[in-house]
Amino acid sequence: MSDLPLIQADRAVPPPATTTSTGGRRRRLRLLSRTDRVVITLMVLVPLLLVTGFVWLPAAATVLLSGTNWDGIGPLNEIEFVGARNYSDVVNIYPPFVPAVQHNLLWLAALFVVATPFGMFLAVLLDKELRGSRFYQTALYLPVVLSLALIGFVWQLLYSRDQGLINAVFGSSIDWYGDSNVNIWAVMVASGWRHVGYIMLLYLAGLKGVDPSLREAAAVDGASESRAFFRVVFPVMRPINIIVLVVTVIESLRAFDLVWVVNKGRNGLELISALVTQNVVGEASRIGFGSALATIMLVVSLVFITIYLATVMRENRE
Repeated sequence: MSDLPLIQADRAVPPPATTTSTGGRRRRLRLLSRTDRVVITLMVLVPLLLVTGFVWLPAAATVLLSGTNWDGIGPLNEIEFVGARNYSDVVNIYPPFVPAVQHNLLWLAALFVVATPFGMFLAVLLDKELRGSRFYQTALYLPVVLSLALIGFVWQLLYSRDQGLINAVFGSSIDWYGDSNVNIWAVMVASGWRHVGYIMLLYLAGLKGVDPSLREAAAVDGASESRAFFRVVFPVMRPINIIVLVVTVIESLRAFDLVWVVNKGRNGLELISALVTQNVVGEASRIGFGSALATIMLVVSLVFITIYLATVMRENRE
């Protein structure tokens, strides 16, 4: 009997019951006033309704209409479903589609191979806190706040055949926007001018978040500055690299404003986004056919967006 208290004392004392996360959230909600609850509900509900009404519902309607032959004029109850015929027509009997795909791929290659590395290079230079770096950041980012349509007008001052600065300097008479052999390159230069500033800002933000001790350790090991960047700093900025990839792909797909201002996406400037507009709001008014083109763009965009979201979610779990 005398050993019983000793045995009880040796037993492990059970840990105190911990409050579950659900219980904690309920307790915090009880601490909120009715006004706070209304404000939080509106802050969640209003953006959700706006995104649903202006993004998801139109996207779903586009996918559904891509299987019809609706011209946008007849009543909805007379819409005829044609299945995948619009997609077959796009690929097989629509001549502008192949040049548009080629131009979009060329646009993507130009942004990815030229504009994006150049923007990253400028970010590395500005990260060194050079004299006047704030001015250079503002000057390089300024084109980003301008619309592509406005950029098209700005570059018209350079590209004009009769009064343009380029032809005046070189004494040439090239129609940069009108000649189908050169206009795609001219508009890509204008688009790249804007894209460089955007990429510069993204990478500059990423470089500010890199731990300085990584560079110091690389320098102690005798690595050159360029070797330290590509072997140490660049891999650390993997989330920024994924964002840049997604942004570059989306920019190449939605390159619409610039070509539409120049010549409405014709005569060497065919792009998928311009073809969508020509069929949906143009003289043809083929809503179903244009929706099929838009759905193709949507699927391509979703592939890269899904890669980005999967990467972010995986890193959050780690």
